[in-house]
Order: sequence, then structure tokens, then C-alpha cells
Amino acid sequence: MSDSDAFAGTSARSTKHSPREDDQLKHEIEGMIRSGRPTHAEEWNDPEPAAETDPDIDSSPAGTLTGGVPQGMTPDAVVARAELARWLDRADFPNTGADLVEAARDHRAPDGVADELSRLPADEVFERIGDVVRALGYPTET
Repeated sequence: MSDSDAFAGTSARSTKHSPREDDQLKHEIEGMIRSGRPTHAEEWNDPEPAAETDPDIDSSPAGTLTGGVPQGMTPDAVVARAELARWLDRADFPNTGADLVEAARDHRAPDGVADELSRLPADEVFERIGDVVRALGYPTET
């Protein structure tokens, strides 16, 4: 194993800042992301807003999902996958269909989510949420 392979995930890290600086920058914009508006006390420090003629690059022109829909998926499939993933943790995998239903109920998932998961084969083992979504018949990314 070479030195460049010593740490998994290093390619995902910023090459311009240290991890500590990346965390600090993330912390600085967290309030703005949560509130959906600038959080600076000084107006000169706010980012410049987009012009009226600029296209909206954050949303899909054909739907309401921010960023659009992955190729090969439908908006309904995106929403269903997000809702299922919302009620199942990484620690719930790998597990059988029956155990995933119980895990969702343990997380106090709505009845609709538990009902959807109950369509899974009870004895089949699922490794991740993508496997669950495919088994339920939703399209996935291509």
C-alpha cells in the first residue's frame, strides 16, 4: 500500500485547507444554511444576491426538488427513498425485511413508512437503503 492510500477518503477532503479549517468554514455558514438568509451583522459582509436575469441553478425547472432529480429516477422515487432513509439509520443495516420494519417502528416512523417496508421479503437481508428501494420497485440512479 502506498503512502497516498494510507488514509481512506483523503480524495474527498479539501486540498486547499486543513481539516480544522474546513470545519471552521463549515461552522461559519451553518447558520445561513439553516435559516435560509444571511446571518452577518454588517451588510457589506453578506454575499451578493443573484441578479433577476440569472437562472435559478438550485432548483429543477420541472419540479420542486432542489437540485433536480438524479438521472434514471422519478421525483416520487426520490421522495420515497428520502422518507425511508429518514427513518432507518446506518446501524439498522444489514438486516432482514422484517427487522427493518421493526427498526422503523422503534424510530417511531409513521405507519405509511412501516407499511411500505412491510412489503419487503421478510427473510431477505438488505445491506443498504438502495437495496431496500430497489426491492420495493422504485427506480434508482443510472
